[in-house]
Amino acid sequence: MAKAYYVKFDVPHDLVGPIYEALRIALQTGKVKKGTNETTKAIERGVSKLVIIAEDVEPPEVVAHIPIICEEQKAEYVFVPHKHELGKSLGMDIIASAAAILDPGDAKHIVEQVVASISKIKKGDSD
Repeated sequence: MAKAYYVKFDVPHDLVGPIYEALRIALQTGKVKKGTNETTKAIERGVSKLVIIAEDVEPPEVVAHIPIICEEQKAEYVFVPHKHELGKSLGMDIIASAAAILDPGDAKHIVEQVVASISKIKKGDSD
């Protein structure tokens, strides 16, 4: 299945687990915003440490603006394959299209590693 048009780069499978884990830990020990609207506000306010966007959002227009404003605000962002898993990582029984970690809490080292890995991927993808 082809990736949605808003997915700007591929996130390696071995990085997806740590992203979900960082969300779970930040939810308990830090501060997280859930959903497209709250995530968008966090990016615009410049308070997001890491933005997580699901790749399987329908319709894609729901989250297509998020990578664009992340680039404008120089906010770090990543993609995860499934909105169901994203929702589960946020402790919800429903799907989540996007989330933003504002304070990673005890997940600070995981978030830093994810951001460093994504930075390398982005540099490698830029032609």
